[in-house]
Amino acid sequence: MDLQTALRTRVSVPKVTTEEPPRETILKLLEAGNQAPNHHRVRPWRFFVLTGDARTRLGDVMAASLFDREPAATPEQLDKTRALPLRAPVVVAVGVDAPREERIIEIENVCAAAAACQNILLAAHDLGLGAMWRTGVWTRDAKVKEFFGLSPEQHLIAFLYIGYAAGEVKLTDRPPVDDRVQWME
Repeated sequence: MDLQTALRTRVSVPKVTTEEPPRETILKLLEAGNQAPNHHRVRPWRFFVLTGDARTRLGDVMAASLFDREPAATPEQLDKTRALPLRAPVVVAVGVDAPREERIIEIENVCAAAAACQNILLAAHDLGLGAMWRTGVWTRDAKVKEFFGLSPEQHLIAFLYIGYAAGEVKLTDRPPVDDRVQWME
């Protein structure tokens, strides 16, 4: 698939089958992520690949954190939270290294990791996989960050849910870019 086609046809795929893509395929996605531009070549991204029981353990951490925040959470709410990482056979959580040198700027690391996420999504599309980038409260949760060995100050910017699309994938119309452009000559 050529790049322009990939850019125009990649969509978020929220429903995937339970079939796990081969490890070699996931490695191709991570290599694509590793090609993202990054200032000072610091490669600030951290890819945490969850399959099998690791997704269950993450769900347990999420449910425990929800219960800590909301002790009145119902068993149904806890079960729903616990099941979140099970929406796809592969979940790639993407963390960001904190700057270690004065010349490294935090936002540049975050942007580089976000570019790595986009590369992974495009590579998944190219390889015939469905993928969806999710964030939400769990990317900011201290217990979830701890699960990945991240400090509370570090950024967790994505849960990339990856698998084979379940059903037809529909393209969504996107508005033209005109209202987002200001030409300055």
